[in-house]
Amino acid sequence: MEFREQVIKYKNQVVFIKLTMPYFDRTLKHYAEDEACFMFVNKGEVMGRGQEDYIRLNKSTALLAKCLNYFFEPGKDKSKCDEGIESVGVFIYPSLVKELFEFDLASSNYSLDFNLKEVQVNRLLENYRDSINILLDNPGLADDSMVKTKLKEFILLISKLQEAPSQLDFLAALFKPNEVAFKSTIQHNLYTNLSLDELAALCHLSISSFKRKFKSVFNESPKKYIVRKKVEKAATLLKTSDLRISDIAYDVGFDSLATFNRNFTNIYEKSPSAYRLN
Repeated sequence: MEFREQVIKYKNQVVFIKLTMPYFDRTLKHYAEDEACFMFVNKGEVMGRGQEDYIRLNKSTALLAKCLNYFFEPGKDKSKCDEGIESVGVFIYPSLVKELFEFDLASSNYSLDFNLKEVQVNRLLENYRDSINILLDNPGLADDSMVKTKLKEFILLISKLQEAPSQLDFLAALFKPNEVAFKSTIQHNLYTNLSLDELAALCHLSISSFKRKFKSVFNESPKKYIVRKKVEKAATLLKTSDLRISDIAYDVGFDSLATFNRNFTNIYEKSPSAYRLN
């Protein structure tokens, strides 16, 4: 399967997009100012990773995301991705909201207690997804009037499903990302195979700023602290579980068994197998 992108724009802004691709590696969804996103999965399985969230997305679950950095990762069940992955995104912007509803988003102080949220795809959302697939496959149908109608329909539908006090409150809150503590982001993603560059992206920091911030919070360099914590967790699993050493290595976030063995031996002065025997 080859990568394929189908896009519908309104006033030079992407509002609907369909991506069809083979199995993929972790991909960063970059922060875009004043852009909220809803993602359906037509085929396959995708994971969404945020500062404190790890969400499984498939045909029955979708993603509602505020404007911030987050990652898309391959699904845990690779058998669901054998035939590739297909997703559909809906993008919302404050300028669009103002045009469709004549709302003053600044007049609401309402907040939503998430940055990324899993949404169950009910019959209403299923029917909406089907209609957007038809537009994307037949772009000649997607004139400005049709696009505006479908966007307004989506906003009305998703705001009701989130049970916000009003459409204005829901939309205003959608463009206000929740502030997540630096330490919480690290703790929630400590036992993953995220690189330092990827952790920095989740924290919305450059790599140099990330390293300085990390040292000030944890009193240790990020590489040394993260490796030590992963090895300590692995040591606990070696004592308390019958998992294979290779499974433990990957469970605590090492990319390879050789890297795990080397770091474990450096800290405990014996190999993982010798440690388990003792």
